[in-house]
Amino acid sequence: MGKITGFLEYQRLNEAAEAPEARKKHYHEFVMHLTEDEAKVQGARCMDCGIPFCMSGCPVNNIIPDFNDLVYKADWKKAIETLHSTNNFPEFTGRVCPAPCEEACTLRINSEPVGIKSIEHAIIDRAWDEGWVKPQVAAAKTGKRVAVVGSGPAGLAAAQQLARAGHGVVLFEKNDRIGGLLRYGIPDFKMEKGLIDRRIAQMKAEGVEFRTNHVVGDAPAGAGNPAAKRLDPATIADEFDAVVLTGGAEQPRDLPVPGRELDGVYFAMDFLPLQNRRVAGDGKVEDLWATGKHVVIIGGGDTGSDCVGTSNRHGAASITQFELMPMPPDVDKNPVWPYWPQRLRTSSSHEEGAERDWAVATKRLEGENGKVRKLVAARVEWKDGRMQEVPGSEFEMPADLVLLAMGFVSPVQSLLESFGLEKDARGNARATTDGDGCYATSVPKVFAAGDIRRGQSLVVWAIREGRQCARAVDEFLMGTSDLPR
Repeated sequence: MGKITGFLEYQRLNEAAEAPEARKKHYHEFVMHLTEDEAKVQGARCMDCGIPFCMSGCPVNNIIPDFNDLVYKADWKKAIETLHSTNNFPEFTGRVCPAPCEEACTLRINSEPVGIKSIEHAIIDRAWDEGWVKPQVAAAKTGKRVAVVGSGPAGLAAAQQLARAGHGVVLFEKNDRIGGLLRYGIPDFKMEKGLIDRRIAQMKAEGVEFRTNHVVGDAPAGAGNPAAKRLDPATIADEFDAVVLTGGAEQPRDLPVPGRELDGVYFAMDFLPLQNRRVAGDGKVEDLWATGKHVVIIGGGDTGSDCVGTSNRHGAASITQFELMPMPPDVDKNPVWPYWPQRLRTSSSHEEGAERDWAVATKRLEGENGKVRKLVAARVEWKDGRMQEVPGSEFEMPADLVLLAMGFVSPVQSLLESFGLEKDARGNARATTDGDGCYATSVPKVFAAGDIRRGQSLVVWAIREGRQCARAVDEFLMGTSDLPR
């Protein structure tokens, strides 16, 4: 413990960010990591509380008290070694993870938690700047070959761990670039894609082979990539000693109301990747913009927030975001410590400008000449867990672009069916995470990890599952494994 009274002497310091009006004019990251002195102060706030709930709150079980103390002592190289021992990609989580570790921080009982996420951000950025992040090439090859299908955070983590164990790893991606939703779901202003590219370079040096434009089974081709090469699951199973499925939960929840078929009504994931492609310099991107339009976003989560930030940068005439559930309380402390509390969360995109409303249900969409022009909604209330419309609460508003951001219900079913996998009640690939056959599906030597197994979740859960699945595959191939679980 670096400073015994640090949590009493120092206040939480949030990372500095560019002003909203300035950052709306570009697509670059606008949050600056802490300086060395600022990170040291935040590290000093760690209480060394004896039972570090922050570690159990973190899905990858980061050794948080240790790297906090190391930053306080200015041992940054040891700090990144500690961080990398549990997390393959802290530059991703340090930017886009909602930081459940901080809600589990003991200080959260009656004060502001330690800025764990900002410390993580500072550690990994310092490590890249100093050249400490290097390829970790396996000392010996096993002669075993593993196919990983899907290059999101779960697939990247699994591929990297398996390559470091000495296996020959081929990672298949249906899109034209590696990264999954890291690449084509998260806007560049939250996470620039050069962060992915430098990890790809590291993984190539470690022996991972990347094959883009490859669609496995009957899954749809990647966005903007209809000419992708289609691969037969049986052929992959014959060519490789193990197959790891790490695709996302890509089936979006739809809105079954009159007028859904009107032009101008899109899923969020039909809208967001287009801007990422424009920023990447792609030509012939579909001409879908929020510019000058009255934008209505249905869904109050992170995806909806990303639609807000993108629409602001397009120059929308107005932006309104609806949430079906009631407005959560704006509590200062964690009322269910150390568990994840339901609280009002305001993202950086909301700070840039948007009207937010809660307990609103869309009743129908109306249009002219086949194009949406109006949204009709009503207030709802929840009684005994059931939703009821408030009598006389119906209202309407202009809507030229309606974005559906209501979450994802399951992986694409055709991919699971092409492998002949058993599914759970929610349509995910059935696979357990403990005991014998960990992460193994109903099909021999086929494993599943990440959203394709657990359903829509966080980037940090995907990394955890990718790492754990890699160990399970290594044990399957070799009988034992030295990979961390």
